[in-house]
Formats: sequence, C-alpha cells, structure tokens
Amino acid sequence: MTTAPFAIAIELDGDGAHPAAWRAVDHAPADLLSGKRIAVTVRAAERAGFTAVTFEDAAVPPGTPTGSGVAGRIDAVQRAAFAAPLTSAIGLVPVAPAVHTEPFHVSTQLATADLASGGRVGWIAATDHDPRSAAVYGRAPVDATEAVGTAADAIEVVRQLWDSWEDDAVIRDTTTWRYVDRDRLHRVTAVSPRFSVAGPSIIPRPPQGQLPVLAPLAGGLPAGTDVALVTSSAQATRRVATEAGAAQVWLELEVALDRAGVPAARRVADLDAHEPWSPGTVGRYVGDAAGLVDLLTDLVGQVDGVRLHPAVLDDDLDEIGRAVLPALREAGLFRSPRPGDQLREVLGLPVAVNRHTAARTAALEEVTA
Repeated sequence: MTTAPFAIAIELDGDGAHPAAWRAVDHAPADLLSGKRIAVTVRAAERAGFTAVTFEDAAVPPGTPTGSGVAGRIDAVQRAAFAAPLTSAIGLVPVAPAVHTEPFHVSTQLATADLASGGRVGWIAATDHDPRSAAVYGRAPVDATEAVGTAADAIEVVRQLWDSWEDDAVIRDTTTWRYVDRDRLHRVTAVSPRFSVAGPSIIPRPPQGQLPVLAPLAGGLPAGTDVALVTSSAQATRRVATEAGAAQVWLELEVALDRAGVPAARRVADLDAHEPWSPGTVGRYVGDAAGLVDLLTDLVGQVDGVRLHPAVLDDDLDEIGRAVLPALREAGLFRSPRPGDQLREVLGLPVAVNRHTAARTAALEEVTA
C-alpha cells in the first residue's frame, strides 16, 4: 500500500461491460466509432471526478460469440490523444500492445499523447497471448510466459526511449540555429526475438518523464510495471504484485447500480434475457450506490485503487459520479484530480529523474568531491 489517495478509474470502452449494454443506450451503434462519443464519455467522467479513464483495446475486434453489439473500436492511444485537449484534470490511460508491436512506435505515440495532455497519460501494457492477435500482426503465437517476458523487455526499452532525451536537450538557440544539444540525446540499442531498436527517440521526453505503466497480474507481471491490475484483493495477490516490483495494486471490478428506481439486479436480468453476462475472473458488484460506497471503503485499506467496468456505461457512470464519489470524498477517502495535475503526481508515484541526468550529476559530484 502507498500513502497516495485511493484511485478510482473507469473503463470507457464500448457501451459497457455487459454484452447487451448496447440495447440500453439511446445513441446509434455507429456513434461508438466517433469523436463525439469519446468527448461525451470522457467529459462526463472528468465532471464526476474520477482519477482516470481507461481505454480498452486488442488486435482482435470486440464482440460476442453471437455477433451482437458493435464489432469494432477506435485505437485506444488515438482515443486518449483525442481526449487530451478536451480535458484538463482526469488521467487518460489507454491499452497499448507490448508483445507484437515495435516498442519504438509505442513510446512515441504515448509520449505524444502525454504532451497533448500536459502529463496525464498512462499506459496499460497488454500482455496478449491470444494466437488470433499474433495472426493479425503476422507473428508466431506465444504462450503466457513468453508474452509477459516480451512485455517486460518492451517496457524497459520504452522507458529507455523516454529517457533518451534529457529534459534540457531542446535548446532552440536562434543564434546558432541549434535546436537540440546532441550531448543530451542518448542512443538506445536493444534487440530481442520480437523487436529491435537503435537510436534515440524522435520526439522529446514526455512531460511526466516516465508515464505510469499498468499491467494485468494474470499470467505474471512484467518487470517495470508501476500498477498491477488484479482480480482479487487477497493478501497473497498483493504480495505477488509487490514482489514483482509494482508500487501499487488496483482491483478490477464490474459494477451495476440501481438506476431511476430500477434495482440493479433487474437491470442486469433484463439485459441477460438478450445475452447473459457470464461471470469471469473480474469481481462484480450489483446493488445500490450505498453498498458500493461501503465496498470501496473496505477496499481502501486493502488495495491502492480500483478500475470500474460499468455494466452500462452511460447509466452506471452517472450513478457512480452522482452517489458514490461524493460520499467517498466527503469521508476523506478519495480526492479528484485538479486541473494541471500530472498523473504520476495524482497517483503518488515519485518524480521520474532521467537516468542520464542522474548519471551526469553523480559523475560531477564525484569529480568535485
């Protein structure tokens, strides 16, 4: 556990976690693949005061075995980048692949989004070992162990690329027409069975220096992860995550709340009549707002935060923002981010000192000692 405020993030993918959630909304299915939908949901989450929003993604399109719902989504990093100038306080945390893609491209895309947001972007490093995903990229499939190992390699290379520009590398000297100090650009050289990187990043270091990296604990936690996403708050789970190097642990939780006089259980049953919401590995709460407040209050002493997966995004986001977050704020258990806050700061993660700057400073201190 850390001393940082309890974090409450919400997943904004699709119409909600229930496979039939699209039947309970007012917009057309095609609206999901629009900038307007991104703007509406992320602004609603910021007004409610969530710590962060997350954007799910995968190489294999979403959908269900029956083919219902919208079988498509906009790239998660693009959604976060689009939302960046539309918001001022909330964290933006997209899923980006860490197994089959080149980490050079992942690093520059995330750094660009972080620049657009003023330092509010994080990264959920996907450890996808679905053979269908490998086929999309034209790659050989991997098992869960290899996926976690490859993701760890990718996270380390991405972190090196973020540090390859020291913070004062950009000088913009109009007298000499020098834009950068080449002594403060550092070459990254990395080769693995799945990628190779040579050279510094092509863009400056992101505002946070190092974006917070989140990853699921299932199958093993990649080294370099700041926040482990877990499906159980048990002591053993937290111990595994912290031993793997995670500074924080967030619980994944599906949520359906009473809404407009309709009990949550009936709402779920009505949707289940079209398509069942089968239990998965993620915990689930179905009930009133007061019960969710009690549950989250209990979790404050067990984990560092939660990522909520609303059954029906529009309905449950509104209920959480109206009846749950205010109660937790009033009890002093939760604090919403403020405009200008960076995500590392909000999560209580330490300032990310550039490794090359630190080495330079240490060398100077040794010479002058």
